[in-house]
Amino acid sequence: MSQNNRNTLPKTRDLPMPVTAQQSYGLSEQSWKVLTEVTFPTAKTPEAILMALDYCKARKLDIFKKPVHIVPMWSAALGRNVETVWPSIMEIQTTASRTGVWAGMDRPVWGPDVTKTFTGRYKDDNEQWQESSVTVTFPEWVAVTVYRIVGGKRCAFTEEVYWLEAYSTAGGKNSQVPTAMWIKRPKGQLSKCGKAASLRAAFPEECGYAAEEMDGKTLDDLTDATVIDGEATVWDGDADDRFPESTEHTPQVINLSQIHPKVQKAVAELVRRTKAAGAWKAAYDYAHQKFKGIDLTFALAELDKVSQVEPKATPALEQTDNTGMPPLSAKDMAMNQARQTLGHAA
Repeated sequence: MSQNNRNTLPKTRDLPMPVTAQQSYGLSEQSWKVLTEVTFPTAKTPEAILMALDYCKARKLDIFKKPVHIVPMWSAALGRNVETVWPSIMEIQTTASRTGVWAGMDRPVWGPDVTKTFTGRYKDDNEQWQESSVTVTFPEWVAVTVYRIVGGKRCAFTEEVYWLEAYSTAGGKNSQVPTAMWIKRPKGQLSKCGKAASLRAAFPEECGYAAEEMDGKTLDDLTDATVIDGEATVWDGDADDRFPESTEHTPQVINLSQIHPKVQKAVAELVRRTKAAGAWKAAYDYAHQKFKGIDLTFALAELDKVSQVEPKATPALEQTDNTGMPPLSAKDMAMNQARQTLGHAA
C-alpha cells in the first residue's frame, strides 16, 4: 500500500479507550476495538463514540447493530467540523414501532428519472479540496406513505422528498458534488430520506431526523427543522367526533411578529392540505403534537378560521391499504395510481 493511500484511511485504530468506556458501559478493550474499527470506522474522536454509547444506553439499543451514525457537520460558529450522533432509519422505524400505533408503510412511489452532471470541488478524507465531475441518474422525487392509528382511525401520512434537496454533498455546504453513497445508491438513499420524513410527519414527537438526511449538511441547516410538508388522511368516522367540546378555542389576536416565518409557512401548508383532504380532526391532533405555546395558539386559530367556512365532514374514503390522499393535482393522481398499481402487484 502506498504512503498516499495509507494517509487517506480513517485513523480510528489509534483512538484510545477512555476510562469511562469501561466504568460506565462495561466495555472490554476488545469491544472498544470492534466499535472503532467495525461499527464506527470513520469516527475521529473517542468522545463521538461515547456520545453514541450514551444514546444507545438511554434508548436500550444494541450499539453493535449500529442503530446510530456518527456524522461530521460543519459548524460556522466554530469554523470546523463537529462530530454529531444521529439515529439511522432503522432506529427511527424502531421508535415508531415502540409507540404501538404504527400501522404500516407503503412501498415508495418514485418520480421520473433525471440525469444531471455535477462539476465542482469536494473535500477528500484529508480535508483537501479536489476537482471532480460526475454524472448521476436519479429519481426526481419519492413519496412514502406511513400509517398511524389516531383516535382509533387508520390515518395516512405522506411526504414527498426531492433528490436535489436531500442528497449529501462531498465537502459540506459549499460543494455540489454528491457523496460516494449517493452516487452509488441514488434511489436507496432517497428512499431512506422519504421514509424518515413520513415517519416524522406521523410521529412528530417521537421521530426526528435520520443520519442519512443530515450527512453532508451543516449545523446551520437545522434551523429548517420546523417546516412541515406532510399529508394526513382520516379514513372514516363520524363528523361530530371531529370537533369535541374540548377543542373549542376562544378567538385570539395573534401578533405575527412573534411567530417565526417558518412556523407561519408550516401552518399555512397544514391548513391547505387539511382543506383539500377534509381531515380536520387529524389536523387538530397534529397541531397539538407539533406546536407549543404561542405557535400552537396561532396554528389552532388558523385552523379555526377555515373550519368555520369549510364543511366539517370528511369525504367517505374507501378503507383499503392502497388509498392515498384525494387527488389534488395531476401529479398527485399519478402518485395515487402508482401506489394502487404497486399494491395490486404485491
